[in-house]
Amino acid sequence: MDVTSVPALDLERYLGLWYEIGRLPMKHEDDTARDVTAEYTLDDDGNVRVDNRCLDADREPVQALGKATPDPAHPGQLEVTFLPAGLRWIPWTSADYWVLRIADDYGTALVGSPDRKFLWLLARAPHIDGAVESVFLGTARAQGFDLGPWIRTPQSGSRVTDAQLAD
Repeated sequence: MDVTSVPALDLERYLGLWYEIGRLPMKHEDDTARDVTAEYTLDDDGNVRVDNRCLDADREPVQALGKATPDPAHPGQLEVTFLPAGLRWIPWTSADYWVLRIADDYGTALVGSPDRKFLWLLARAPHIDGAVESVFLGTARAQGFDLGPWIRTPQSGSRVTDAQLAD
């Protein structure tokens, strides 16, 4: 079974702040990271600026800036890179970022990769209803994702600020 993205995505509605509700483990994100957020803004060139922030295991603020490039032929599929801007020309340094499910009100999103290595449950609020979470994770299971190692992201309702990053 292939992983499938949503057939239509209104990128303008998708932009903005998202809280990470949960994720599969990743080597580039601490398993104990908390207050994880992702903020997406549209650049003048049509690409999406990605601003990921969290508190790491030591409760220190961390930021990762990246760029996501939409696939015009598949609106629910983007490619993202977090390499410094001067190195983004290097081939094979981006990753698939596919929106697998999106709520009608764009309040909850399930995002993953076609190789099933990456999966995130995102929401516009730091917490979501358990029934909504169950439906979205059901979509992940139906697409063959193993949720055994699923990490529920601790969210206090706060987010890492520019001032915290400057300290």
